[in-house]
Amino acid sequence: MAYEPVLTKFVKEPNCYTLDFYKAKDLGYEALRKAVTTMQPNDVIEMVKASGLRGRGGAGFPTGLKWQFVLKDTPKPKYICCNADESEPGTFKDHLLMERNPHLLIEGCAIGCYAIGAKVAYIYIRGEFYHVQKVLEQQIEEAYRAGFLGKNIFGSGFDCDVFVHRGAGAYEAGEETALIESLEGKRAQPRIKPPFPAVSGLYNCPSAVNNVETLANVPLIISKGVEWFTSLGPEKNNGPKLYCVSGHVKNPGVFEATMDVSLKELILGDQYAGGMKDGRTLKAVIPGGSSTPVLLPDQIDIPASFDAVAKAGSMLGSAAIMAVDDTTCMVWLAKNLLAFYRHESCGKCTPCREGADWLLKLLTRIEAGEGQMKDIDLLLDVSKNIGGKTLCPFGDAEIAPVLSTIKHFRHEYEAHVREGCCTIPAPWRGTRAPALAGHH
Repeated sequence: MAYEPVLTKFVKEPNCYTLDFYKAKDLGYEALRKAVTTMQPNDVIEMVKASGLRGRGGAGFPTGLKWQFVLKDTPKPKYICCNADESEPGTFKDHLLMERNPHLLIEGCAIGCYAIGAKVAYIYIRGEFYHVQKVLEQQIEEAYRAGFLGKNIFGSGFDCDVFVHRGAGAYEAGEETALIESLEGKRAQPRIKPPFPAVSGLYNCPSAVNNVETLANVPLIISKGVEWFTSLGPEKNNGPKLYCVSGHVKNPGVFEATMDVSLKELILGDQYAGGMKDGRTLKAVIPGGSSTPVLLPDQIDIPASFDAVAKAGSMLGSAAIMAVDDTTCMVWLAKNLLAFYRHESCGKCTPCREGADWLLKLLTRIEAGEGQMKDIDLLLDVSKNIGGKTLCPFGDAEIAPVLSTIKHFRHEYEAHVREGCCTIPAPWRGTRAPALAGHH
């Protein structure tokens, strides 16, 4: 039986972002009503735990468990922090939800607050999403006017406020503790853990940091039930999932499926991205955003689930699938991504701050045809001194393009050194041309 979308079912309809539309066609805050009037906070946590909902932001950590860890016995206030920073290259699913189905997120924030005993949720939105922020703030106002936010919601005695906080466009702010630092008005740099946010988060108070798509799933679990959620997708990879497919495909976009769907189907299937553009051949796939290791075409006939992609040697991450065709030079691809990571390093950890610069210099040299064979091993050596040696996973992210392209395409690096130019045939640049910086 074909899967019918629930998160994105109405996103192409006019006015789908409005409260009237949400009440007429979707949940209409009935899940929030059910939670605050018929359930105890702990019942909500247990329900989310039983559903097996895993965080949709990258790490795939069980959401119910994260909520359960939030410190209970404390006089301090508690907070839900919604990570709407979405800065991972190739990722645009949260943008779609906030712009076209914001009330699902707002309702999810309120239910999350009720579950952990918080009265305030902050939606930390990426600085560049100004037009999305306007939609969100307008719809939050509508929710207040309708009595779905504010004081004594549904006469239950539960109070909840939701605020939108706009970041300044820092990739690093997507890391949960850096996001919290930024929310507090400081530089978006990661904290040392422990203590974890569940114990000491925003304003040193117990907090849960959840992704937009994660929180958007919560009202569905409350209204449709655990059995419905667990019936979708493979075991431990339950529920609806949004995939962003971009790159050299005919039909890039956000696609909703269960995690039974294969990476191959998402890229080549007619109902999804529709295959490669201009009859080109698929060369490599980045399955979970630019910080995840590349997979080869013979590795993608696997479920697009957290566990299956990890078993294949990469990560599902934010489910930003980038398809690369045979005209792409993998040395250039690694260099291009390293330019991004060098720019976005917050500078707190020396291995990451200095290492990104060294990697980019080496890649630029090789890509310009001025490298030596020992530079390829030097790239691996520098990467080894970054991976696992930083406060947050940024260091591991920046070395992923280098390590995985050398692993699968070392011959391209060697050809750059040997030939003094790029040897990848591409119709739009002739069969061979000197690989000057920015040439590809």
